[in-house]
Amino acid sequence: MLIAGILWWASPDTPDRTTAPPPAAESGVITAAQIEKLGIVTATAAVASNIALGTVPATVTLPPEARVAVTAPFTGSVIRLFVVPGQAVRQGQALAIVRSREPVQYGAELARARARLDLAQATAARTGQLVREGIIAGARGDEAQSAVRQAQVDVAENARVLNQSGANASGEMTLRAPITGRLAMVNVQTGGPVDGMTAPFVVENTSAQMLDLQLPERMANSVFPGMVVEVAVAGGEPVRGSIISVSGTIDPVTRSLLAKARLDTSPALVSGKAVTALLKGTSPTPGTSIPAAAVTRMGDKDIVFVRTSKGFEQRAVTVASRTSDQAVLSAGLKPGEKVATSGISELKVILGGE
Repeated sequence: MLIAGILWWASPDTPDRTTAPPPAAESGVITAAQIEKLGIVTATAAVASNIALGTVPATVTLPPEARVAVTAPFTGSVIRLFVVPGQAVRQGQALAIVRSREPVQYGAELARARARLDLAQATAARTGQLVREGIIAGARGDEAQSAVRQAQVDVAENARVLNQSGANASGEMTLRAPITGRLAMVNVQTGGPVDGMTAPFVVENTSAQMLDLQLPERMANSVFPGMVVEVAVAGGEPVRGSIISVSGTIDPVTRSLLAKARLDTSPALVSGKAVTALLKGTSPTPGTSIPAAAVTRMGDKDIVFVRTSKGFEQRAVTVASRTSDQAVLSAGLKPGEKVATSGISELKVILGGE
């Protein structure tokens, strides 16, 4: 029995009754000195009501009402030209002087209409006197008054045409810019003809801008009028705008659909320029916005390192959308919490065991 007791005590499977295992190191504990040495920077998570849907190619354009055609009221020829294509003009500025025979003809017709009016008024006065004396029937007086009204209409019509054309007695008229902007087209030259059916000048109002966006097929049901769109410009804040229309037809060749947006005016954007536009959609449940650098992958999960009272903790998150600068999370992090944006590799080694 004594030998059996000794063998039992010496057995390796017998639990150690005298020495307790050492306590494990507490997970996530990093001292302030370690944080400073590793150069870990944090950022505060914020509420993100606008979620970035992604970037799409776009072209800067002008709204349809921004283009105004300048036409000549009469057929004629340009005797002086004051502007060149692309020149900035102000409202009322002279663009060209046109000479035409029609204003002279209207001027002559106006003079004849005034003479007929004088005669009709004199005739109506005499006829009215005879009607009052009972010498002639009252119908004759009505006819005379009708002739006066017809003559007045002829005078007013010819005067209106001449006033609108701005032509002088020699038939010269000045074409002027109707708005302030830039000359997009100059379709005439000195000595060339003009008529009322063509536009010798087109002025663009450069204070208004739009975007033509090419949306991929996957965004067909995600983009709606009112959504926010942003265009990055060098050395300044992004230019913001909003979607105003989305085509309901997908192009069979490009597999994309066209959307149009109005933009705030920016001197860095000119009509015809190709840009990249960022689309932002409003989420019914606001997400959490953090710098994109704070999100990393461990295995098959997106994670962030959240600042705690003792250091950092590793936490899995759900990424709703991501751009080069910003990530929007739909789960895993609350606004106001701080996350590491640098020293991610070191934190993965310390906390994640990589």
